[in-house]
Amino acid sequence: MNSLQVRLASLARMIEKMSYWSGRLVSWLTLLLVLLVFIVVVLRYLFEIGSIPLQESITYLHGMIFLLGAAYTLQQDEHVRVDVFYSSMTHKNRAWVDLGGTLFLLFPVCLYIFTMSLDYVLLSWRINESSGEAGGLPGLYLLKSLIIIMPIMMMVQGTANILRSLLFLFAKGKSPYLKNKNEATFND
Repeated sequence: MNSLQVRLASLARMIEKMSYWSGRLVSWLTLLLVLLVFIVVVLRYLFEIGSIPLQESITYLHGMIFLLGAAYTLQQDEHVRVDVFYSSMTHKNRAWVDLGGTLFLLFPVCLYIFTMSLDYVLLSWRINESSGEAGGLPGLYLLKSLIIIMPIMMMVQGTANILRSLLFLFAKGKSPYLKNKNEATFND
């Protein structure tokens, strides 16, 4: 590989590390979510105590896990895929499908989400939006900000996927579809 290809591979690795570690950090929010649900259930059914802030924090955490974990899921290739033909394709054909899917589906959808959500999020910041419930959590605008952060993170990870596919297709780079070290590097 020439120096440009090496730099592109390095950029893809850096993006993938960022997505990986953001996903690993977000995964700890699921433990917190489970603990909060447990606390809400115990408080409600054993002590007959309701807590709107605790209940809202469950909703906030669920949104955070989904929005901040999406790029990690894409990086791990664990997103939902209608797999009728994909699993039987060669690595080269998979790279073409992923390249097209990223360019013509992922990026346009992310751009649409970003542009359609921007005014919504900015308005929330302008009015310092908080919960509509009495005694609810403040800072709803912070949670809504994740709506525009998610498509950015997805497009950044999509860029890494594009680089991996291009390097594999045109620079004889390592196949991004290897699941174990015993598989061959190239599959025509």
